[in-house]
Amino acid sequence: MGYRNLRDCVSDLERTGQLIRIEQEIDPDLEMAEIHRRVYEVGGPALLFTRVKGCSFPMVSNLFGTPQRIRYLFRDTLPAVRRLVELKKDPGAFWKNPWRYRDVLGALLHMRPKPVKSGPILAQQTTIRQLPQLRCWPLDGGAFITLPAVYTEDVDRPGWRHSNLGMYRVQLSGNRYEPDREVGLHYQIHRGIGVHHAAALRRGVPLRVNVLVGGPPALTLAAVLPLPEGMPELAFAGVLGGRRIALVTPPPSDGASIPLPVPAEADFCICGNVDPQRLLPEGPFGDHLGYYSLVHDFPVLRVERVYHRPGAIWPFTVVGRPPQEDSCFGDLIHELTGPLIPSVVPGVHAVHAVDAAGVHPLLLAIGSERYVPYARERRPQELLTCANALLGQGQLSLAKYLLLIAREDDPQLDIHDIAAFFRHLLERIDWQTDLHFQTRTTIDTLDYSGSGLNEGSKVVVAAAGRKRRSLGVELPTKLPLPEGFREPRVCLPGVLAIEAPKYPAEHGREIPPDVEKFCRALTETSLAEFPLVVLVDDSDFTARSLRNWLWVTFTRSNPAADIHGVGAFIHQKHWGCSGPLVIDARLKPHHAPPLEEDPAITRRVEALGAPGGPLYRII
Repeated sequence: MGYRNLRDCVSDLERTGQLIRIEQEIDPDLEMAEIHRRVYEVGGPALLFTRVKGCSFPMVSNLFGTPQRIRYLFRDTLPAVRRLVELKKDPGAFWKNPWRYRDVLGALLHMRPKPVKSGPILAQQTTIRQLPQLRCWPLDGGAFITLPAVYTEDVDRPGWRHSNLGMYRVQLSGNRYEPDREVGLHYQIHRGIGVHHAAALRRGVPLRVNVLVGGPPALTLAAVLPLPEGMPELAFAGVLGGRRIALVTPPPSDGASIPLPVPAEADFCICGNVDPQRLLPEGPFGDHLGYYSLVHDFPVLRVERVYHRPGAIWPFTVVGRPPQEDSCFGDLIHELTGPLIPSVVPGVHAVHAVDAAGVHPLLLAIGSERYVPYARERRPQELLTCANALLGQGQLSLAKYLLLIAREDDPQLDIHDIAAFFRHLLERIDWQTDLHFQTRTTIDTLDYSGSGLNEGSKVVVAAAGRKRRSLGVELPTKLPLPEGFREPRVCLPGVLAIEAPKYPAEHGREIPPDVEKFCRALTETSLAEFPLVVLVDDSDFTARSLRNWLWVTFTRSNPAADIHGVGAFIHQKHWGCSGPLVIDARLKPHHAPPLEEDPAITRRVEALGAPGGPLYRII
């Protein structure tokens, strides 16, 4: 049976040696976040901060910080969830082996929330300013909730069956928010709350919102799962938590409509509504691409009440360049939903949203290529159909670089072996035919490599057929680099990173002049073993690890603007190149700044790891 509430979870982790208490007073302004990052980086325990500077509520972090711990938290229910996924993929499997699915019926009984008349969450009230004021990065615009579960219902079809529970960041202080009366509500495109907000705007009514913090861990995980539209996360939280979610309805505020129900075992709940006419600047905020998301106008939540249970604990995480704690969420999501991909997108066998590249910027896929199995030469055809289907699926539609290969060319290839995937693709790719662009389209709200907020381009790179080339693993002996280009490094077989001059501001050209000069200089050089060249600000950093190369290459480039090539051409509106592909992955003037820690805070946290400190032998 899963945990009833967060306190039960914290007690269990402490009892089993998976959580430690930090009794020393810790500042939630930058210091606490850096402690969390350092402990997460070494695979350390969950952390319970019992003395929070300026706040009476304890805080807990790193609950989900290792794959082993996240599986421990849901140890009683994950087998049944996996069986449900199997039956979703193949319902007939039940009749072949009913005993295997004996725990599924019990899991299904937990899907329906349980209405109750009272609950711990309604016992006490507080204000926004009395909540923990967590700030994670030096340029953050205020305090944020980093593990919220934001609950809304469809105004056209009220009730939990048409509800959405999502993790959308909430700004508690800073900017122009009226203290205690307003908080910022930021959500990215293609999120369930957007459907509910659109319905409320259409009817001209406020959208009621409950911002939940804490409660059973199943609520948190359900809020980040990319469930199909129409499947309520509350139902999945019941399955994952091993018990029905108890819901209690608060009494209405003066003059307010009927409040939304609240999970009775939540630790905190901010109740309010989004005014249809009001937007305010939100941000900046250090985000999961490894940069700051900048200040933009977003909806404002007008706060009516702030509830908390007795002995409430405030859970938090830190968002930043991957890997972070939310990477463990991603791993479990891949594990649970991966088997469904072939039934959702026929012809696709596996997908991998690459965490090190910020998730949405890079999506790898393995599909089938069976359109003309009798052909002497296999080339991407069915793969392009698969690509169109993937880019029409929920959050997969936010992929900026979609790379596909044919399973028939190597049935044993593991999609999670990123280096092997790139080797396979680069051995077979034909840059003259295998690039397919979408220009002036939507990209992730948090990705600033494009032409504006939510605006950018995509590219599909599809490779199938015979091996065309062997890939180089050592630097070419003769590489005529133009002035200002230097320090070539081999990042992967067939991939070079070359340090380029600082990106020219306001160049007003289709191709930056220095990139044009670079491609022209390589025209007379044979680089057959290196089909991919990436121009970067620091080639040593980029080539130091696969993680660095993925982050630099795919978070700092907008395909339509930053993909160039040696021997480039346009034929019937199709772009290609006869020589190496060149990706300009330098920082541009319109990019958001990368995240950096405060040196003074770093020294303070390192002192906590010295002998006698609370983090001794942990960090």
